[in-house]
Amino acid sequence: MAGRRIATYGGLASVGIGAYYLYNAGGDPKIAEKQFEHDAAAASRKLKGELPGREKEAKKAGEESYESVKSAASDFVTEANKAEAKFEQYSKDAGKKLQDVRQETGKQLNSAVDKFDQTVTEGASKSKSWIGSWFGGK
Repeated sequence: MAGRRIATYGGLASVGIGAYYLYNAGGDPKIAEKQFEHDAAAASRKLKGELPGREKEAKKAGEESYESVKSAASDFVTEANKAEAKFEQYSKDAGKKLQDVRQETGKQLNSAVDKFDQTVTEGASKSKSWIGSWFGGK
């Protein structure tokens, strides 16, 4: 029942508005339509003019959001660059340590090979003299 009342009052309001514009246009529907469109556009401009704060607030909020995202991206890039520099430094340090260990291991290996070679050479000369003593040699 309430829906029927709303439809009735809405219909009466639209007929009243139509009659007003038709009366002001002198009975010409085209002029009444143009006048209605003009008034609707003026009302829209006025409504937008009364709410400039909301538009400005939305624009300001958008700019602030953009600035905060831009700042966060800048911070992220800075942190990524720091991490990359740290990684480069660790890589250089690890490469230097690897080179030092390689050189030390090489020295130790050469020393062990020289020691083994000397032991083998001494052992060979002892065995020559030992085998030679069986057959009358030195």
